[in-house]
Amino acid sequence: KNGSQHDFITIIDEMEKIEAPLSYAWGVIGHLKLVNESEGLREAHQKMQPCVIKAMQKLGQSRALYNALKYLQTTKAEEKLSEVQKRIVDKKLLDMKHSGVGLEGEEKETFNKMKLELAELSTKFKNNVLDATKAFSILLKDPSEIDGLPDSALEMFAQAARASGEVAATKEKGPWKVTLDQPSYMEIMRHSKIQSLREKIYKAYNSRASSGEGNNEPIIARLLELKKAIAKSLGYKSYAELSLSKKMADDVEAVDVLSNTLRDKAFSAALKELDQLKKYADSKGHSGPLELWDYSFWSERQKEDLYSYNAEELKPYFPLPLVLEGLFGIAETLFGVKIVSADGEAEIWNSDVKFFKVKNSQNDSHIASFYLDPYSRPENKNGGAWMDQCLNRSAVMGTIPVCYLICNGSPPIQEKPSLMTFDEVETLFHEFGHGLQHMLTKIQHADASGINGIEWDAVELPSQF
Repeated sequence: KNGSQHDFITIIDEMEKIEAPLSYAWGVIGHLKLVNESEGLREAHQKMQPCVIKAMQKLGQSRALYNALKYLQTTKAEEKLSEVQKRIVDKKLLDMKHSGVGLEGEEKETFNKMKLELAELSTKFKNNVLDATKAFSILLKDPSEIDGLPDSALEMFAQAARASGEVAATKEKGPWKVTLDQPSYMEIMRHSKIQSLREKIYKAYNSRASSGEGNNEPIIARLLELKKAIAKSLGYKSYAELSLSKKMADDVEAVDVLSNTLRDKAFSAALKELDQLKKYADSKGHSGPLELWDYSFWSERQKEDLYSYNAEELKPYFPLPLVLEGLFGIAETLFGVKIVSADGEAEIWNSDVKFFKVKNSQNDSHIASFYLDPYSRPENKNGGAWMDQCLNRSAVMGTIPVCYLICNGSPPIQEKPSLMTFDEVETLFHEFGHGLQHMLTKIQHADASGINGIEWDAVELPSQF
């Protein structure tokens, strides 16, 4: 149609109505795959992923849509747009460029095949890591094997043993099951006095998905090839240059300058601290060089001696309910919101998951909602911590923000609440920072609300506060 007949509403708003159902449905499936993996879900995801990728590519390569968006950049059309709307148009056009809208014929066909393979291999990579994490465990039966481990770790390991069939397992008598999920791994690395056990767990953790059918090494090599080829197809010198086109840094050289500057400032101090750590370990009876599985253990002992700091002694001050009370109190003070439990008002994927509503403190209006999935579940949940979108603020779709806050913290032990390490508290605050940016946005266009439409390195700034 004649481009002059187009305006922001007939292009961007109508496209949001078209995209939203697929985006939401696929987003939920992707989310569940990360936090509640099952064979059935994995098979369904694998079956549907090519269809979804092809649909997204078809939309991203629409010349009619591209031409309509380009019209919105003309002087006549752009003068009617707000700054937010201009940013959305610019971002949409960049996304379409990266989707290959400028490609034709065989080049376009090859590009689409590479994008599909890239998505499939990325999913397979994550599957392999999860499978390798689940496949490894050690059952400790001899009390000599638990030397140095704090009571909270022994309680966690005994609970894991009971869950896997050792119904008589206790903190005092064992057996104790050690896995590769983050809380379990860190307890061994920081506190076990058995160097051979630390070595075994360290090597198992850092060599996950590196052999056999689940070997990620050839996948990594192929992913690098695909990313290089995709960048070249789009006119970029490297994939790094392609990636930076959506970030704050000006170019690859600017990133290198920053990295080298930080190294120059920090490296000598790091060498000095490493030498101090080696001398400390030697003074306490360590023999031989410090290995990679020794650093965390001796760093903890050094902090305890230098600063009378014991991470284990802090845990009783950080039960999850008390941490949430403090976190929500800070949010209320800073942003004029109150956060209330809404368990039972939304379907959840695990009994550990909590659901909350964010309300305006002055008029009690409902601003946003979020799910909190706080604990590690190595049997079906990916490691790490993240915030992801469920719904955006959108006037067109009539939705308010909903997000997922995912952590992998220490689980509760029987009737006791989760006692968090300081690192886990910091991680929860960090992810909540992301969540606040998503939930408290006042922008009514989904493409620019919350974390959308923002340079991806800039997304990390609010979470630091």
